[in-house]
Amino acid sequence: MHDRYGLSGKTAVVTGATAGIGGAVAHGLSAAGAHVVAVGRDRQRGEALCDRISAEGGSVEFVSADVGEQSGLDDVLDVARARPVDILVNNAGTAILGPTEALTPTDFDKMIATNIRGAFFLVAGIAPGMAERGSGSIVNVSSMAGAVGTPGAAVYGATKSALESLTRSWAAEYSVRGVRINSVAPGPTYTAAAPRDWFDTVGLTTAMQRAAEPTEIGEMILFLSSERASYVTGSTFPVDGGRTAI
Repeated sequence: MHDRYGLSGKTAVVTGATAGIGGAVAHGLSAAGAHVVAVGRDRQRGEALCDRISAEGGSVEFVSADVGEQSGLDDVLDVARARPVDILVNNAGTAILGPTEALTPTDFDKMIATNIRGAFFLVAGIAPGMAERGSGSIVNVSSMAGAVGTPGAAVYGATKSALESLTRSWAAEYSVRGVRINSVAPGPTYTAAAPRDWFDTVGLTTAMQRAAEPTEIGEMILFLSSERASYVTGSTFPVDGGRTAI
């Protein structure tokens, strides 16, 4: 399906892989020949994902872990130490939306832990090995909320802006040793996070006046994961139907 990306023999770790964008990325990387380590909190959905990918002839394993928790990070890094990781997709994210005055400290900490801390320590644990081997690609999944002020999404948007800042800093730190680090910032994308009609409504605010399917975001992530993007690093790519352009 995606053999043009040439990922045969590569190992890819994808967090938040059991549904939505992460699921599309896991399928796409597997179809391109990579062995996929699919990370997610829901074991039932994770095992179902692995069954589907295996039925398609792909190579996959599931790690039941919450990267917002230290124990979950440790579980993922234990698997990563067992074999060289060529691709890391930091897709796991938590969005707790509502008025600023209604956000609790627990809500705040949960978004920071998953959206920033989890990605940070996965990069800290995996990027040095990539740098030692002289190659690797890391793709961080941000959001248009990192660039567009959105009522009720102050902390969520701040975490995504921070992730984009980390992307630039990591590129400056690791790209001289062959590791490319980029971000993808999706616009409204049909996932289980909200009813489909909610995404339909938000999609009307984009230049294309529609929401995206997860595979449309996944294609950009696949490109950045592959050597087809060999001179691309330190950038954030909006995949938002033109929302941040208008």
